[in-house]
Amino acid sequence: MLQAHHVGPMFGMGGFQLLPFYEAVRALGLKHYLINDERCGTFAADAWARVTNRPGVVDATLGPGATNLVTGLVESLNAGIPLVAIAGDANRDHAWKNMTQEARQVEILRPACKELLRVESTKRIPEFVRRAFAIATSGRPGPVVLDVPEDVCHGEHSFAADEIWADPGTLMAQARRTRPDPLELDRAAALLARAKRPLLLVGGGIHLSAAYDALLALAEAQQIPVAHTMSGKGAIACTHPLSLGLFGRYSRIANDFVAEADLLIVVGCKLGEIATKRFALMPTGVPVVHVEIVPEEIGRTTRADVALAADAKLALQDLLAALPAASLPEGRAEFAAAVVPRMAAWRVGAADRLESNETPINVGRLINELNLAMADDDVLVADGGFAGHWGGLLFDTKKPGRHFIADRGFASIGYGAPGAMGAQMAAGPKRRVVGLTGDGGFNMTIGEIETARRVGANYVLCVFNNGASGYVKALQHAVYGAGNYQSSDLAETDYAAAARAFGCHGIRVEDPNTLAGAIREGLDNTDSPTVLDVVVTRDPARMLPGVDNRALRVEKGDRPV
Repeated sequence: MLQAHHVGPMFGMGGFQLLPFYEAVRALGLKHYLINDERCGTFAADAWARVTNRPGVVDATLGPGATNLVTGLVESLNAGIPLVAIAGDANRDHAWKNMTQEARQVEILRPACKELLRVESTKRIPEFVRRAFAIATSGRPGPVVLDVPEDVCHGEHSFAADEIWADPGTLMAQARRTRPDPLELDRAAALLARAKRPLLLVGGGIHLSAAYDALLALAEAQQIPVAHTMSGKGAIACTHPLSLGLFGRYSRIANDFVAEADLLIVVGCKLGEIATKRFALMPTGVPVVHVEIVPEEIGRTTRADVALAADAKLALQDLLAALPAASLPEGRAEFAAAVVPRMAAWRVGAADRLESNETPINVGRLINELNLAMADDDVLVADGGFAGHWGGLLFDTKKPGRHFIADRGFASIGYGAPGAMGAQMAAGPKRRVVGLTGDGGFNMTIGEIETARRVGANYVLCVFNNGASGYVKALQHAVYGAGNYQSSDLAETDYAAAARAFGCHGIRVEDPNTLAGAIREGLDNTDSPTVLDVVVTRDPARMLPGVDNRALRVEKGDRPV
């Protein structure tokens, strides 16, 4: 059934319960790769799915294997990423008799996924696999767990050839697209037709819908600036004259435009805490049109004046078609034309980070060198914490598409190395993938560079080596003051030497003027993974991308950054 669904590389760690599955994979010649940690396998499958919009596949044995999937599953669930996870479970003839490694895993996994399907009969496996792919790719995509008891997996059944088939409509997201309510569409068109300062706020749903052409057509025809969340980066090219960059907790100029807008069109975005600066960004009294595939998300955090419960691509196409053929309202073109000069002014203000020659290295300089070195079709994968914040704010995608991947569904630390591996496997050898991770995140997942080397996923991984759990240390500095740090420091480690011990290429970078050459050396090396151990600032007052902690005011009860 997995072969019928044209699955890509599968990631897992075997056990007795799934031995027949592993034997079938071997016999059929499917691509399956041993990973060193089930959570990392889920991260790799998640990143592979983000690049391809096809369901990633991961497996785990019962008990600790299954429970190790939880963090990765919640990332995919919150981010809307299609995934199928196969978990072995206890033999039903002996379950609940203190079987080795047995746990209440169905109850543990069920809230971590979009749906859990327990396969109670060997003969129903084809039905349940088809169902898993349909659920994973429809509506807001998400992870589906197939829980397979040992006796079902080891059971035998004679299948007729016509039972082994896949529904081609469910092989990738977005499956089963829906159009918006025509009456609501007319209301949205009427608001947009008279708006002088409309704005598009775009989230990760734009990638799941592959709505790039529809978004660009609406934005250009109607002269509407576009801002994005971290997950929505690449909705249009960051270098496009209508691109405002990131909005929310971290912003270049987008938040100022939000404050000036007279209409906000939200597309494929849940308007959560980070995107709304803990629900304080969205201005009162400004109409909101919300395009969202999951109707119950509309109005959850922000009042919507018009609800377009529909697929993003179809909704954007229909909205453009519903607009009257008339000239744009007075002031619309001027509002859009302000993007380029204000973005240029921001770049002047950010030059102290982007062009910094300081040592230890400023992370902004690293991101800027990546902007210069990476090709249009390359992919940057950012870990949780610092990597996502710095990358989200300063990295520029050069064309529409998923060229920036950050694990913002759960923002778990440790996504960078396995995520870059999965993304490189999806992108293929001609497109280069660069991963960003902190030393803390790399410590969690360093074993997966052995996996990457073994499977030939020869990406470049930049490790922000600041000798600390940097985000936590920066928060402690902001909230409690200089010197008041607890359990946030790490031992100084040479990660380039560690990478070489794993058989990978390792380069330690301490001088900002050697960054460009090191990045080029890594991008040119396609024989093994490359780890760039970049020694960055140790000053917790200067670790955050959008603010200087020394001038940061923290309001009581609020998360400062």
